[in-house]
Amino acid sequence: MSSPKRAAKPARRPRPAEPLKQSAKRASAEAKLVAAAIARGIADGQLDVLSAEALQALIAAGCRLYTARREAGEEIAPVPKNAVSATDVMVTASALLRSADLAAFELGLWQGWTGR
Repeated sequence: MSSPKRAAKPARRPRPAEPLKQSAKRASAEAKLVAAAIARGIADGQLDVLSAEALQALIAAGCRLYTARREAGEEIAPVPKNAVSATDVMVTASALLRSADLAAFELGLWQGWTGR
């Protein structure tokens, strides 16, 4: 006796390609909503507004996107002037260096070599 044939799943219809600008507008709007939720969470003392994994994913994606845009020639600051404190920058920069197994000395060397 042969086994019954599996019913083939119907092929999924591909979604129509969304124009890039529309996709970027939607992603930007969603990112601003997330940023606002994070700001409200901090103001309310709810530091767990994002899981550690979600926070790491956002920071990693932001780093990669920022680097790609800078390497493509775009002159853009990573944050608006006065949007974060010097302490915020130092804590984050130090942690980013540690996560990449780098020291501030190596950052200084790299900046000297590249002029960035």
